[in-house]
Amino acid sequence: MASNGFREFVLRGNVVDLAVAVTIGTAFTAVVMAVTNALLHPLVNVFLGGGVSGGKLRWFGQVFDFGAVINAIISFVIVAAVVYLVVVIPMRRLVHERPKQAPDETDVLLQIRDLLAQRR
Repeated sequence: MASNGFREFVLRGNVVDLAVAVTIGTAFTAVVMAVTNALLHPLVNVFLGGGVSGGKLRWFGQVFDFGAVINAIISFVIVAAVVYLVVVIPMRRLVHERPKQAPDETDVLLQIRDLLAQRR
């Protein structure tokens, strides 16, 4: 009984569900950004030239930070993969496992009309 209530809650789209999702998504994105900035950014800089200025190109006094772009791409891929694995796949399974709902009054009346029309 409790699992049916939970399924109905999960499958019902409303503002509270959206608010929870946004809050959790924001917190998760902050974690991914912290890991990216603290661990991946230095690694990318080392591979793109080493040191603090690694991954940066200076041209006519302007700094092009390729390392930051690569880090943003890595962060996006991590967040997108986790959202896909944790939200999209389970929701697909829940929707496909969800039992078909009984037809509403209009559907039943249409079926009766069609059956009566066949008898004539």
